Amino acid sequence: MNKKPIIVIDDDKDDLELMQQAFSELNIDNEIIVFDDGLKFLEYVKATENGTFFILCDINMSKLPGMELKKIIYDDEQLRIRCVPFIFLSTSGASSSIMKAYSYGVQGYFIKPNTLEKLKSMLHAMITYWSESQHPNR
Repeated sequence: MNKKPIIVIDDDKDDLELMQQAFSELNIDNEIIVFDDGLKFLEYVKATENGTFFILCDINMSKLPGMELKKIIYDDEQLRIRCVPFIFLSTSGASSSIMKAYSYGVQGYFIKPNTLEKLKSMLHAMITYWSESQHPNR
C-alpha cells in the first residue's frame, strides 16, 4: 500500500473526529494530516516536496471553500499534478456542484456518510482503489 500521508481538509470538528475514528478503526498505517481550512493546506503543499496518497476535501468551508481551493490548484500546473488524487466529500449531491468539481479535475465526489460504518466502508473502498491505481511521480 502507498505509505504517503492522507490529507483531510475540513473545518467541521465533528466530521474530523468521525473521520479520524474511522481511519483508526481501519488500522490505516498512513499518517493522517488534517487541515481545518484550505489556506493552511495551500501553505503546506507549496512548502513541501512530500507527495500524498490522496486528499479528502470538504466543499463547504468558511475561510476558503473547497471548490475555490480546487480551482486554485487546477489553475496552477505544478500544484495540479502534486494534488492528485483530490477527492471531494460533501453533504450536497447537487448536480451543478458535481459538474463544477469535475470541471476542475477532481478525481472523486462523494456524499458524506451519516454513520461511522458507512464512512469506514467508503474510506476502505477509496484506500483499496488508490492503492491499486498508479500515481504521478511527485
